[in-house]
Parts: sequence; structure tokens; C-alpha cells
Amino acid sequence: MQITAAMVKQLREMTGAGVMACKNALVETDGDFDAAIDLLRKKGEATAVKKAGRIAAEGAVFAVVKEDKHAAIVEVNSETDFVAKNEKFRTFGANVAEQVLATNAADIDAFMAEAWVFDTAKTVKDELVSQIAVIGENLTIRRFDKIESEGVVVPYIHAGGKIGVLVESSTSNTTDGAKEALKNIAMQIAALSPKYTSRDEISADELAKLREITVESALNDTFTLPKPILQKLIDKAVNDKVWSDSEIAVYEEHKSNMNYLPNFLSNESKAQLAELALADKAEIVDNKIFNGLVEGRVSKQLKEICLLDQTYVKAEDGKQSVAQYIAQVAKETGADFGVKRFVRFETGEGIEKKQENFAEEVAKQMNA
Repeated sequence: MQITAAMVKQLREMTGAGVMACKNALVETDGDFDAAIDLLRKKGEATAVKKAGRIAAEGAVFAVVKEDKHAAIVEVNSETDFVAKNEKFRTFGANVAEQVLATNAADIDAFMAEAWVFDTAKTVKDELVSQIAVIGENLTIRRFDKIESEGVVVPYIHAGGKIGVLVESSTSNTTDGAKEALKNIAMQIAALSPKYTSRDEISADELAKLREITVESALNDTFTLPKPILQKLIDKAVNDKVWSDSEIAVYEEHKSNMNYLPNFLSNESKAQLAELALADKAEIVDNKIFNGLVEGRVSKQLKEICLLDQTYVKAEDGKQSVAQYIAQVAKETGADFGVKRFVRFETGEGIEKKQENFAEEVAKQMNA
């Protein structure tokens, strides 16, 4: 049977084995794909086939910076934390970071198709498949980013690679004090995971959405509303008989101490109060006191997600913000200093990990 290039390509995509290995297997099995796959497995060429379906949610983040200006960061995943600490895996991850530094690819697909910089006869995908066979677990190159800076870039790897951060300064201040400050800020980012550098990065639509969520949340948690608004809602629940007679009796008994009232009301009564609040939303939103409450909650959330607004973790007074710390560093180093952007990767974030039942697995193997 004639073995075509399309057949070789199909078998390669199915197994991850090399081109010549796929061609030879098809020749030897006279084009029988199932037999060819079995043959490749027997020869150890298709080790990646079964592993490719397994969830790789562990691993590590790797970063590399050259000349303070050229930086790359990448997340490489494995199935287990044990393999993530393996020297072969660590070497492969470091090499992938070097590949990212040299890449012009805009996405993972293009990146995987590139020539492997350490052996241009192979692609990045070829090398990945090869490492899966050697290491014995499914591995994935999940995401990458790179920075080409006119300023300075500092890397920080936390907890053995569980979290990786790149921080770029807005100026080329390369003093020891400036670099140390960037590392301190990178540690801040690793620990507190801000979403933005500053409020300026948040669009008007995002701010509006954040405010709307905060409004809805406040209306659904009525006992956190300003007391005049809460009392008006309770009066409506009582006077309009929204609450049952028994619940009204509970209110009358405990209304002298409103702080403890929620402990005595039923969940149904509290839900009815929230429904009244949502029904009166337009009126409540126009209330200045309520708006003050919402703005305070929005501001608190912005302080959590915006790096410059966060309290600096090493602040001696426990109050200094990151923005104030940056201003202090600029004054001490005698040069302009600021943070332009950052990249933060945390291993496995957003990946749903499969929950294994060890007892069931053992039982299955014994029955088999």
C-alpha cells in the first residue's frame, strides 16, 4: 500500500511521534492506523498519546531577563507537583523561557509551530512531545508573555515557581535602590495579586459594572444599608403585611437592638426585605447617604485590585501605599522612578483539577 504524506501527518497528529517514526510504522503495518499506533507505543515513540488527555494543573512559572530590558515569562504545566520539581522538567521550563525571549509568535499555536532554538530540526511541539515521553507525565506550555522595555525589568519567582512576576519600570533608573524597589513591588504583586497597575487602566465600562454590582450587592444585604433606608424598608414590610404576623412579632420584640435583629428573623423575611429594596432601587440610588456607602465600597475594591492603591506590604506604619513607596524611592535614588506594567502568572490558576479517589483507583486495578 502506498503511504502518503497525508497519512503520515494524520498519524503524527494522533500520536505526537516523529515524522519518520510515523512513516516507518505505516510502512511496516501496511497502512493500518490502529496497528501503527500499537507499534509506536511498543517502541516508546507514542508515549504521549495516553498522557495527552490527562489534566496538567501543576507545574511552574519560569522567567528570564537579559540586559535588564528583554524579559520573558512562561507557565509550563505538569500533572503532579513531584514532576514540577524534577531537574529535567526544570531544565525544559528554563529552555522554554529562552524560546519565549526569542519568539515573535503572538499566540500558543504559532509558538508551538516555531523551530526549537536548541535544535532547529524540531519544533517546540516536537520538543514538548519528546519531554512528555522522557518525563512520563502530560506536560503543557500554557501561556507566555514578554516585555521589551526602554526602562528596567525585574523578575521574581515565588514558592519554587508557583507564582512568577515581571515588573517593568517607567524609566531606565538602574541604581541598586531602584532595582531593589522593583523586586519589593514584584513581591507585593505575587502576594496580593492586583489586577491593574493603576485606576487609569480601568475602563469606564468596567467601573460602571463594578459600581452596579456593588449597588446590587448592597440592596441584597439590607442590614448593611444606612439605618434610615433600612428602617423605611422594615416599616413597609410591617405596614404592608409583607412579613407574616409571627415575623412582625419577632421584629417588635427585638427592634430595640437592630444589630441583633437579623439573628432572629427567618431567611425568608430577610429575602422579602431584599426584594423590597430592589423594587425601590431607583429611589434608594438617588439617596446621598446610600451613594456615599456605595462609593466607599467601590473605593475599597479598587484599593484591592489596583497596585498603586494597595497598602505596601513592607510599610513600617502599615498605612503607606505602593504609590507613596514609589515616590519615596524616587526621592531617595535622586532619579525619576515608577512602575509601567507588570505580568503575574500563578501556576494552574483557572484550571479545574481532577479529583482522584485513590481507593477507587486501587479497587479498579485489583478487579482488572
